[in-house]
Amino acid sequence: MTGAVTRLPDLGRMLRPLNDVPGGRHAVVVSEDGLRLGHAPAGDLTGPVALLGVPETGALAAACAAMTMTGRSTAALLFGGGAGVGRLTPESEHGFGLFTRAGAGADVATGTDADVGPVAQLMQVLVARMGSHPGAGPRDPANPPA
Repeated sequence: MTGAVTRLPDLGRMLRPLNDVPGGRHAVVVSEDGLRLGHAPAGDLTGPVALLGVPETGALAAACAAMTMTGRSTAALLFGGGAGVGRLTPESEHGFGLFTRAGAGADVATGTDADVGPVAQLMQVLVARMGSHPGAGPRDPANPPA
C-alpha cells in the first residue's frame, strides 16, 4: 500500500468544551465513512446513556455516517446533484443531536434543556480548529493493473 499516515490532533481534548455547554451530553468526531476518530465522554451524567465508550461511539459513528449520506441524498433529490448538507439536527423527546459536516464530522448530543445555538456556534469553531482531516481514503487495489 502507498500513502502517508497523518497524525490527528487530540480530538477528545478539543471536544471537551462542547460537553461544558449547559445541556451538552456527548461529543464525537466521525469520519465520512463511519469511523470514530475521537470522542469526549460527558461527565456526571445520569439516565440510560450516561457514558459512551469506544464500542458505543463506534456504532454511533456508523449511524452518523448513514444519516449524513441520507441527508446528502435527500438534498440532491430536492436541490440537484451538487447540493450538500451543512448540518442535521434530529430531535427526540430526550434532546437533540447536532451533526456538522467537515473533513471529519463533529456530532454532539444535548439534553432538551440545552440552548442549541451556542452549541452549534461552538461546533463551528471546533470544525475550523480541526481543519479538514480525511476519512479513510480509497484502498489500493489488491491486484494493481500491470
